[in-house]
Amino acid sequence: MKLSSASLASWALVGLSSFASAERMLYSDSLNPCQATNNFSATQFDVVLTPSNNSLSFSVVGVSTIQGNITIDLVVSAYGLQIYATTLDPCSLGFTGLCPMNEGQLNLPQSNVPIPASSLANVPGIAYTVPDLDAKVKVYFNSTTTGQSAACVEASLSNGKTVDQKAVAWALAVISGLALVASAITSGLGHSNTAAHVAANALALFGYFQAQAFIGMTAVPLPPVVASWTQNFQWSMGIIRVGFLQDIATWYQRSTGGKPSSVLSSLGTTSVEVQKRSMETVYKLMKRAAYQVHDSILRARSNAAGSNGQDTANTVIVRGIQRVGFRSGIEVTNIFLTGYIFFMIFVVAVVIGVLLFKLFCELLVKMGHMKGEKFLDFRNGWTTVLKGIMFRMVLIGFPQMVVLCFWEFTQNDSTAEMVLAVLTIFAMLSILAWASSKVIRLARRSISMHKNPAYILYSDPVSLNKWGFLYVQFKATAYYFIVPFLIYILAKGLFIALGQGAGTVQAIGLVVIEAVYLITICVLRPYMDKKTNGFNIAITVINFISAVFLLVFTGIFDQPGIVTGVMGVIFFVYNAVFSTVLLLIVLIASIIAVVAKNPDTRYQPMRDDRGSFIKSQSHLNHELDALGATARGESKHGWTSGKGARIEEDEDDSWSGGSSSNERQQQPFQGQQTAYGGPGGTARSQPAQSGMPAAQQQTQAPGYQASPYEENRGYRGNGNAATASPSPWQRGAGYE
Repeated sequence: MKLSSASLASWALVGLSSFASAERMLYSDSLNPCQATNNFSATQFDVVLTPSNNSLSFSVVGVSTIQGNITIDLVVSAYGLQIYATTLDPCSLGFTGLCPMNEGQLNLPQSNVPIPASSLANVPGIAYTVPDLDAKVKVYFNSTTTGQSAACVEASLSNGKTVDQKAVAWALAVISGLALVASAITSGLGHSNTAAHVAANALALFGYFQAQAFIGMTAVPLPPVVASWTQNFQWSMGIIRVGFLQDIATWYQRSTGGKPSSVLSSLGTTSVEVQKRSMETVYKLMKRAAYQVHDSILRARSNAAGSNGQDTANTVIVRGIQRVGFRSGIEVTNIFLTGYIFFMIFVVAVVIGVLLFKLFCELLVKMGHMKGEKFLDFRNGWTTVLKGIMFRMVLIGFPQMVVLCFWEFTQNDSTAEMVLAVLTIFAMLSILAWASSKVIRLARRSISMHKNPAYILYSDPVSLNKWGFLYVQFKATAYYFIVPFLIYILAKGLFIALGQGAGTVQAIGLVVIEAVYLITICVLRPYMDKKTNGFNIAITVINFISAVFLLVFTGIFDQPGIVTGVMGVIFFVYNAVFSTVLLLIVLIASIIAVVAKNPDTRYQPMRDDRGSFIKSQSHLNHELDALGATARGESKHGWTSGKGARIEEDEDDSWSGGSSSNERQQQPFQGQQTAYGGPGGTARSQPAQSGMPAAQQQTQAPGYQASPYEENRGYRGNGNAATASPSPWQRGAGYE
């Protein structure tokens, strides 16, 4: 081997040497055939190279059709470069099972072969320390009679170090969840500008995590470090192993006519037999290696068969989504149901959390431990807020369910799971399509009535609480951008789900999709302000670069192995750095949003003037009640005492709908409008009419702007138009 080549690989990987451990070794416990004609079929192959004691330990179980004496050539390569080679003579080493070889079953127990220290000196030290080493060992069985190779087997090598860490996955999940919680708390405290920014960044961060998970789900031959890195994000797709949930998924599949796979159970049995014959250190490493198989096409030798463990050749092949499930310790046939169960758990947990928070707030208020104004918007309109939160859950889970549901169409694990996939994905598509069309209709109505899409979208709390998740992260004039965004997610998910048999097609499709979306977002800059645009454009740029790297990993450019290996490390490094930066930005913003007295000062007012339309219900109620009480000469405690104006739940009674306009034209003034666009009760409308001076009931104040209710519902078409006071939202936003 040329040292310059080793230096190139070492230079590219030097930043990862911190993963070193005290015991240095290379080992493997799986293998693949590496030549067309093989006279040897192994069901188990374990090899451990330990430089500390200059030994090579290996064991083999298989079936041979080779007869006669042989020599064994062992070649170790890393990142496409040969780093070690040696020739073994079974007869001189006393391997009775291999000297000579005979047809039939071969069972070679663990054997140790001394290796000269001078030979191991050529192995770069970084090979023992770099995580997810991209190395292989090839074993050639050469006939001493003909000198030709009678069989060849190839195994991936590992050093026991990996970037696939549960602690990393947990940290990513916790920070994402805390950001969403911080956004909700900030919104409840009335800091709408801060809440919008924190929520937008948190959702963008979560979307980036899902994009990383998409890379790992492709059927592309990924370098080991890339496969391990993307495995850290599979929790965002619901791919999380919990023992009893796997039992439930297997039971459900059996009970609905499916046939569960047995890949992991067979592999586990084989691994246990290996561990019993190994040294203590090897025992630990082998146990870990069973779930760290990182080849693009993993062949696990066992008694199972087929893609679901049903192949007569005793070879199980897992790619893409199946590979992700295998690495997570989830049977292939349980992947869809596992993701589905965790999505439902997520939704139910959020709903229960909202209900508990509502009860907790009310309890604190009654006990006098919290002021009545705290979270008043949420407490009065919590049902509408809950509906909006559930819509948000649909949007967050949309990428996950697009991939899993459409992939299930190709798997058909059971009839019930197929029905579940069909109902779920088309229900989500229908909900998001209808909600998007609702936002577009509201914005167009606002433009028609007020020459500004932000007016109705942000001044009507029913619309804001229900549909705001689709547009608050965008500037008001880009209210429609949720449609291109959903199309972008759907297109990516379809390529991942339906292209599992064609990794190159997946990579090309992702490059095209990411390029189009990047150009679109750079040209339109649809997000609420410059910082949010920069945040999302940066994520889109990284996603596009990752798609380009993925295309290189397919081997379509026929690049040397060292290029693929180094690019895999670069992929890990730049994504790790970028993820860290994003996490810090979101974490710091979330902390400030919760602890600062007035976090809105950190953000510039929106150019679309949404802030003038968004009014806190509690602040507005206090202002209106005080003004009304003063005008009537009454006490400050009026009809809203202890309750506040309610958030109207019927969208047809708010600006989000107008189906009752004809009825209101016939009965134009039976109820005064509430501060939230719903019809007020008699208790409010009567004092408002009787308590006002006569002059004010007959004339309008100068500069009065017509309320949208009047234009939309025909109030101006009857004699009571003059008595209808301006909308409280107009009064609060300077429209009087």
